[in-house]
Amino acid sequence: MIQSLHDAVGGEPFFRRLVHEFYERVWADDVLRPMYPQDDRAGAEDRFRMFLEQYWGGAQTYSEQRGHPRLRMRHAPFPVDPVARERWLACMRGALDVLDPAPLHRAELDEYFERAATAMLNRNPLIR
Repeated sequence: MIQSLHDAVGGEPFFRRLVHEFYERVWADDVLRPMYPQDDRAGAEDRFRMFLEQYWGGAQTYSEQRGHPRLRMRHAPFPVDPVARERWLACMRGALDVLDPAPLHRAELDEYFERAATAMLNRNPLIR
């Protein structure tokens, strides 16, 4: 049986800590913080953790509670330009640095976050 990345990195505790470390950085970032629910950080952390756990082979709780992720639709109201993308990735890389997963797992996580951040781009600063 092939082990999921979710299980390989330590399951729910890993993702709970990753998302918390990520949000610590988001809350300190003047570009990103306004894009997140100011009065529901705990809820935002839970939703993101559930999404990541499901994506990486954990429980299907996200879909059970929220339906299909529809990431582009959910992010459409927010101005995700290349600057926001880079800031988001810096926050996630910082969180991953703290958790220090095994190199193979880190590479897989990094590759996914790069692709996901690019997919969320919805503003081009060169077009006015």
